[in-house]
Amino acid sequence: MNNDVTWLTYFVLSVFVGIEVISKVSSTLHTPLMSGANAIHGIILLGAILVAGEADGFALVVALVAVVLAAVNMVGGFVVTDRMLQMFVRKPLPRKAKGESA
Repeated sequence: MNNDVTWLTYFVLSVFVGIEVISKVSSTLHTPLMSGANAIHGIILLGAILVAGEADGFALVVALVAVVLAAVNMVGGFVVTDRMLQMFVRKPLPRKAKGESA
């Protein structure tokens, strides 16, 4: 019981620390942080696949759920990062028609 309370305390404290850290990040740094997070999610996905390969029974079900969730999280992170990077792309200026003055 005591061990469970300790782990729950760690989890709650890490949630609060994560919220504080992320809320203090300026908007110009979100894209590089997302790219780094995507790399970490790729490692997590690889680990989940390795665990699923060695598991059986209930552990296999949990491992397969972990693979699916890690894949969705990683792909979603790349989609969000791509959309964020598209905000910084300059739109081409419209071309002037012939005979039009400036």
